[in-house]
Amino acid sequence: MLSTSSIVEFVGSVKTGAPVFDARSPKEFGAGHIPGAYNLPLLNDEERHEIGTTYKQTGRDAAVRRGYELVGHKFAAYIDEAKSYAPHGKVYIYCWRGGIRSNTMAWLLSSAGMDVTLLEGGYKEFRRWSLAHFEQVWPLLILSGKTGAGKTEILHELTILGESVLDLEAFANHRGSAFGSLGLPEQPTQEMFENKIAWALSEMVSSKRIWVENESRFIGRLRIPDAFFNQTNSASLVSIDRDLNERAARILKEYGGFDHAMLAEKTRGITKRMGGDRVKISIDALEAGDLMGWVLPLLDYYDRNYAHSVQERKGKCERILTVSQESAAEVARELLFLKPN
Repeated sequence: MLSTSSIVEFVGSVKTGAPVFDARSPKEFGAGHIPGAYNLPLLNDEERHEIGTTYKQTGRDAAVRRGYELVGHKFAAYIDEAKSYAPHGKVYIYCWRGGIRSNTMAWLLSSAGMDVTLLEGGYKEFRRWSLAHFEQVWPLLILSGKTGAGKTEILHELTILGESVLDLEAFANHRGSAFGSLGLPEQPTQEMFENKIAWALSEMVSSKRIWVENESRFIGRLRIPDAFFNQTNSASLVSIDRDLNERAARILKEYGGFDHAMLAEKTRGITKRMGGDRVKISIDALEAGDLMGWVLPLLDYYDRNYAHSVQERKGKCERILTVSQESAAEVARELLFLKPN
């Protein structure tokens, strides 16, 4: 069975759990894809390049014929791989624009007895759908606080309590500071970062409020989409206030176990912004084994940046919650019952 679907129907059906296959090349897939999709490329990167060259030099008919020469002997393998992911036989397929690659794969799998749904307009249509989400108005509530206040842990606990939480740092594989990449996988592409955010937002359309951590425009090298960032910057916030020494201890628990040479390299990376004298004090302490002496100048730097960023915000601070030694779960429960000042 073979059918087609609009992007709205496609996304809704995919979220029921049926496997999604991206028929584009591995390089295209790596640049960005529908979250959760598997790559089942009709053409690999080298083959796609060859077909493109053939198309330019000798035309479409020659390119199509050459394409079938390259992939015809792989048909059985495509069927076996698709069935390994879809034991019940239902699959969704797309390529770049819903053209020959996804149609060929769809014809093949449907002829093998599978129930196939094609995305009209392909991945290009999905990108339009993704980007449109950032233009929508969302009921955002920003969780703010100085570095080391434990915001990410609190967001995780809010999720457990059933709140809608958009964890931008998780999507970015980065904690947001100069040290934010330590111990985490490589960051995704900008395109994939946007896809993940949009996919998550699409599951929160009925939410009364969505918690988001207070972030700068960039998380590592990834840029929060402008339209969405402007919303976060204008949304109301709740701020977590935690004692300096307690914040320092939390930072050391998170980063203190990393190689000191790596920490020194990351510290030197913010010399222009932090100032050479302050960086030297921090690194000298690190090299002497004084981790608290290393982290306190850094927190002073980040605290000054935080104060500036709060002043630049357009949204008002609804409440400052002062905490000390409370667990993230305790803070999250308290946040649920906060009333605006």
